[in-house]
Amino acid sequence: MWESESESGAAGREYGTGLLTSTKHSVKTEGFQQRGNSWYVSADIPSDLLVQIGEANFYLHKYPLLSRSGKLNRIIYDSRDPDLNKIVMDDLPGGPEAFELAAKFCYGIAIDLTAGNISGLRCTAEYLEMTEDLEEGNLIFKTEAFLSYVVLSSWRDSIVVLKSCENLSPWAENLQIVRRCSESIAWKACANPKGIRWSYTGRRAPQVSSPKWNDMKDSSPTRNQQVPPDWWFEDVSVLRIDHFVRVITAIKVKGMRYELIGTGIMHYATKWLPGLMNDTAIAGDEGSNSGNSSSSSGGVGSWKGGLQMIVSGPRDGTSTLQAKDQRMIIESLISIIPPQKDSVSCSFLLKLLRMANMLKVALALITELEKRVGMQFEQATLADLLIPCYNKNDTVYDVDLVQRLLEHFLVQEQTESSSPSRPPFPDKHASSNINAKTRVARLVDSYLTEVSRDRNLSLTKFQVLAEALPESARTSDDGLYRAIDSYLKAHPTLTEHERKRLCRVMDCQKLSIDACMHAAQNERLPLRVVVQVLFSEQVKISNALSNSSLKEGVESHYQPMVPNRKTLLEGTPQSFQEGWAAAKKDINTLKFELETVKTKYLELQNDMENLQKQFDRLLKQKHTSAWTSGWKKLSKLTKMTNVENHDISHQLPTSEEQNRKTTTRKWRNSIS
Repeated sequence: MWESESESGAAGREYGTGLLTSTKHSVKTEGFQQRGNSWYVSADIPSDLLVQIGEANFYLHKYPLLSRSGKLNRIIYDSRDPDLNKIVMDDLPGGPEAFELAAKFCYGIAIDLTAGNISGLRCTAEYLEMTEDLEEGNLIFKTEAFLSYVVLSSWRDSIVVLKSCENLSPWAENLQIVRRCSESIAWKACANPKGIRWSYTGRRAPQVSSPKWNDMKDSSPTRNQQVPPDWWFEDVSVLRIDHFVRVITAIKVKGMRYELIGTGIMHYATKWLPGLMNDTAIAGDEGSNSGNSSSSSGGVGSWKGGLQMIVSGPRDGTSTLQAKDQRMIIESLISIIPPQKDSVSCSFLLKLLRMANMLKVALALITELEKRVGMQFEQATLADLLIPCYNKNDTVYDVDLVQRLLEHFLVQEQTESSSPSRPPFPDKHASSNINAKTRVARLVDSYLTEVSRDRNLSLTKFQVLAEALPESARTSDDGLYRAIDSYLKAHPTLTEHERKRLCRVMDCQKLSIDACMHAAQNERLPLRVVVQVLFSEQVKISNALSNSSLKEGVESHYQPMVPNRKTLLEGTPQSFQEGWAAAKKDINTLKFELETVKTKYLELQNDMENLQKQFDRLLKQKHTSAWTSGWKKLSKLTKMTNVENHDISHQLPTSEEQNRKTTTRKWRNSIS
């Protein structure tokens, strides 16, 4: 269906045999002879023109070339030297191989057109300007016909020609060879697989392929076998990244399912970026090239390629070039990933993000990749999130990156919940959002537990990442408690205030019984947190007992068939009875521990009151003794002053007494 005419054996067409000759030639020749890097024409007339292409020399005749090449005509005419016998054309596309075929065509020698040499010969014909103006049926016309009628109708030949165009830029682009081959491949890839025969793919069983291909690769393909939808992955993955992008872009335009396009991109990345799946790959390790070889046909032979992961930075020019090529591949892959959610796996996106950060990909593309990860963040695993931090003097893992991914996830969830185009089943959509947040909460708690062992992780980063999720996302805080305990163990120098601040991110009421028992005996936790844990556990136990008693009353009301508790226990499974006995034992232990803590608290309170009383008594005594000594001194001073005044008053009567005496005497005289 899509094979070339030479493959199908069809006859009757002009180019079916792949043999091409020129009907007009004036120099009789028996062919070309090669001696080292030089080619000679076996003819009776000696050569009068030397064409030098790189290190290859062609000793030819002017007339056969000038009669069919406009460029050679112009070179000799512009030189105004009729005796010019040497022309240098180092920029000729296709190289000496293509020029040899073009020269043979000019001499009328039959040449064999294949998918491997047609693109170079077409570009050479364009370079030499071998148009219809010089001769009817010139080389440009005949190579174009072979491309249109033979190559583009074959899947295998289209792949081979597109692969051969890698060294023909920009001629292959300007002549639309790349575009036409890309569209031909895209059209065939999007066709119904039921109409495809596997023999037309022209590939052997690859070493690395999709599971669907592995299921059938042991058996020889027949016309009746059903072709899997990913049959084209391995063939297209041999292309260079720029040509692969052209093919994928054309496939998108044709309307292929985005999941299949994403799987094809993942297959290509696995083939060309071995470090994407093997983080320990080192530049220069030839062993990582395995699986990157693919068979080609049509004269191209086998092609091998592959790029290695750069781990410890560029060591030489080759490593620098490989890092540059890898950066270009990653940037191109990011730009062609379908925008739909779940087009590629979240694990693939995170591995791509890891390599993008390591190779310093453009910031805009990294941001776009982070948003893509945030769209399906609930599918991530802990191993994928442990992305190293490539900044010096920082944490071992890139915690800021995970913080940004979590923010993108929350923004995406908020956008979906507030979107005006609501799904047909809003309750189901809401439950899926809750489940996604719950999975992300578990993932974040596991990540915090892993990175908490890093001594360079600051308390602020830990707290911000732990508090980024809403409270409703966590149904249990056991994972968060485990992370807090691990952080306290790795940072023993935290102050009391910092430990309280760290434990503030945890809700003690969401801890399980096992976590509460561990927290009650954890010496690294502040005492206030331990008391909160015990109190919340006592409240839960009380609620559980009250609910169980209420439930027993309801069951006894509605089930009069059960006469007593013994009969009820006999009908209960043994595992449930053992679990309830263990739970009762744990409850009694927690009650005893709680009473012990209460007793110690009361003793401390009594000691505090006694100390306060003693302090008040000492303070009162100190104030009393000072006032008493002061009053004693003041009383002594007063007594001494009174005694002195009394002595003076006896010796010298006061003027008041003298006046009183005088007045009395006068009064007596008046009476007498």
